[in-house]
Amino acid sequence: MTGPSAAEALTLSQLPLFPLQTILFPGGWLPLRIFEVRYLDMIKRCHQAGAPFGVVCLSEGSEVRRLDPAAPPGGDGFAREVFHPVGTLARIDSLERPQPGLMMVRCQGLQRFEVTARRQLPHGLWVGDVRLFAAEPTVPVIEPLLPVRQALQRLLESLQERDPDSLASLPLQPPYQWDDSGWVANRWLELLPVPNDIKLRLMALDNPLVRLELVADLLEKLNLKI
Repeated sequence: MTGPSAAEALTLSQLPLFPLQTILFPGGWLPLRIFEVRYLDMIKRCHQAGAPFGVVCLSEGSEVRRLDPAAPPGGDGFAREVFHPVGTLARIDSLERPQPGLMMVRCQGLQRFEVTARRQLPHGLWVGDVRLFAAEPTVPVIEPLLPVRQALQRLLESLQERDPDSLASLPLQPPYQWDDSGWVANRWLELLPVPNDIKLRLMALDNPLVRLELVADLLEKLNLKI
């Protein structure tokens, strides 16, 4: 895994973290249904301050905190939660409160980060010290990879024709950046049925063109026409 150089590295301390069983990519969109006490206050504070939080992907455990009958004595009694160190900053785009104790949130993925230290607060919220990856450059899609972009455009057009209402739930939202290799690669990775550890490995790559080339390899292995 490669990250920012020491000269480019920026750090954030005590960033609130939201472990999920999905991955938020830079430029992607993520709807969240918030009802756990540990997240309600966190989301409220982030929204009021206009501050981001971090989305990380679980490798063990559940999105909802659960008691573990087999937990060893002396612990907090809850099931373990383990998550990958690479994640993405999330900015709250909209927040609704349809009823007390429930928030419906829409977030956008911003910059990638790597968790360098983490701790869990008494009420279950994770916070971490993170090192931000350098801002990803915009790299045009080169000619040999144009079929990968065109296949994604055809998929979007097909969805628009078959079920326009389904588009609102996709992470692929306008403005579309069809000539940005990283953006096209990320949108494919959000949609492809491959393990999360592979998606995270590709998301962590510094070179967006290499990421798109590897997405093309995945499409071929999955026998998806491009």
